[in-house]
Amino acid sequence: MTTVNEIAARLSSLCAQHKFVDAYTELFSEHAISIDPNYKNIPLEGLHSLIERERQFLAANQINSVSISEPLFAGNHFTVAMAFDFTPAGGERKSLEELCVYKIENGKIVSQQFFIG
Repeated sequence: MTTVNEIAARLSSLCAQHKFVDAYTELFSEHAISIDPNYKNIPLEGLHSLIERERQFLAANQINSVSISEPLFAGNHFTVAMAFDFTPAGGERKSLEELCVYKIENGKIVSQQFFIG
């Protein structure tokens, strides 16, 4: 799987199944960078770090549902809108909507950036 379209389709499929760690493992570069406003937009670097942060989030939250828009493409980038319904451990149910922008190089996602609506 190397094209931007194939990667976008696979990412959407895995996220819709709540297989977020699998998405990182399969689709992201070892040197991927993530910029997330939930973490003060401080870039997080390296696949291991991204997976660990995702595991911590999943351990602290129950994902109730995820919806994902069709991707939009521009060169080696694509974006999707994702909506999450989740319940933090010991907390109240929450919703989150975000635009997710991904950059592809050499058949892998090398960066992701989230914009929360």
